[in-house]
Amino acid sequence: MRIGILGLGRIGSFHAETLHGLDTVESLVVTDPFAGAAERAAERFGAEVASSPEALLASGVDGIVVAAATDAHPALIRAGVAAGVPVFCEKPVARTMSEGVEVLAAVRDTGVPVQIGYHRRFDAGFAAARAAVRAGELGALHTVRSTTLDPAPPPAAYIAASGGIFRDCAVHDFDSIRWVTGREVAEVYAVGGNRGADHIRAAGDADTAGALLTLDDGTVAVVSNSRHNGRGYDVRMELHGFADSLAVGLDDRLPLRSAEPGAQFPPGAPHAFFMDRFAAAYRAELAAFTEVVAGTRPSPCTLEDALEAGWIAEACTVSLREHRPVRPAEVRSA
Repeated sequence: MRIGILGLGRIGSFHAETLHGLDTVESLVVTDPFAGAAERAAERFGAEVASSPEALLASGVDGIVVAAATDAHPALIRAGVAAGVPVFCEKPVARTMSEGVEVLAAVRDTGVPVQIGYHRRFDAGFAAARAAVRAGELGALHTVRSTTLDPAPPPAAYIAASGGIFRDCAVHDFDSIRWVTGREVAEVYAVGGNRGADHIRAAGDADTAGALLTLDDGTVAVVSNSRHNGRGYDVRMELHGFADSLAVGLDDRLPLRSAEPGAQFPPGAPHAFFMDRFAAAYRAELAAFTEVVAGTRPSPCTLEDALEAGWIAEACTVSLREHRPVRPAEVRSA
């Protein structure tokens, strides 16, 4: 198949490398506002360069991967679907939830699949945890803990356009909680603080945040996020049930050290970066998209899925600002 890639920054270039290595992908067509980025991809992967998104869509691609800036996501998703081409788009669907809802309304009944990039769904640990929950191995769940701690904050320009720590960072935890447990979030209460980077405070955002989620069956989920984790990139999930408990992310490179005398775990160098921790998941995600393009599987992360995680993030943002519990249904109807 022939796949188009729109946007060749850090993640777009990684996707190009992944797709170039798949036997099912015969050729790539690439475009980027910076001509040099497209030319480098062409040289490295033997890709064809298109002068614009319109030219790329007219070049006979079977599917497109949108890795452009967030502001471009709505128009590129719509353009791909209008051309009848399956679309993979990095999260978020749009900068605001209202824009995301408009995108969904425009493409929902077209029959053209759209897959949104929530890569933890393709991580072996998260997938195993989901299978264990669905098989009843843990019994009824009573507590879930989900953690995303970045080693250092993004630059000021990124923070200013990110939408805030819940919409940018914790949204991965929210999607994982929904996907692993199979439950919806009924209510949230969020807190946040600033102990680090001045540019995050100046943007009106928190650099460290926590959210207490009540799921629709009464399970309590605790989400913890920070832009400052000196030991590395730490992503974990704990699931505690009445029959057993299970953890994701307790591998040899866990960015945490034990205070217990004589403890040797974890023995490896800590994970330092999201591409380090989730490289295999990103590759599996793109391999799954080629199956979506081939028509052999449905989208494994739909626009509806992405918007559900977004509504939880929106509720947490309101909760942090107003210091009160908020139901996602409240912000959805606002």
